[in-house]
Amino acid sequence: MKLSRSDKRLLEALQRDAALSQSDLAEIAGMSRSSVWRRIRDFEDSGLIQRQVALIDPKQVGISLQVLLAVAMTEHTDENRHEFERFVGTLPEVTECFSVSGERDYMLHVLAPDMDAYTNFLNQQILKHPAVRSASSTFVLKRVKYITQLPLES
Repeated sequence: MKLSRSDKRLLEALQRDAALSQSDLAEIAGMSRSSVWRRIRDFEDSGLIQRQVALIDPKQVGISLQVLLAVAMTEHTDENRHEFERFVGTLPEVTECFSVSGERDYMLHVLAPDMDAYTNFLNQQILKHPAVRSASSTFVLKRVKYITQLPLES
């Protein structure tokens, strides 16, 4: 999709705060309110805007542990990969899953309330999966940067 400068300003504003009024968005993007409404609908219809969500502070809901979990597969077959990816998609503790290059096959971002809950998740969910050979946990000490905004050229 070809994006104008106004489109990019609109998208940048929406990424910062999707709850802004159409009037505020129109002013930021240099568009009319009706153009803003129409462009947002176009972005949604095309799949450029996938969904709008609320970002919740994990600590305020009792989630204090973040883990980067590297997983190695038993075999590198399409069936193993598809089954593992389907399985990971059902796990609410996994907020992101990446297929990666290197010594491990997947990198998962896992959230848990505490070490006991994470240990249970690792032992009862991940390590029991037949496609998993091994897993290695790296515990997050501090979140240095967290943004959801994509870098758009203005």
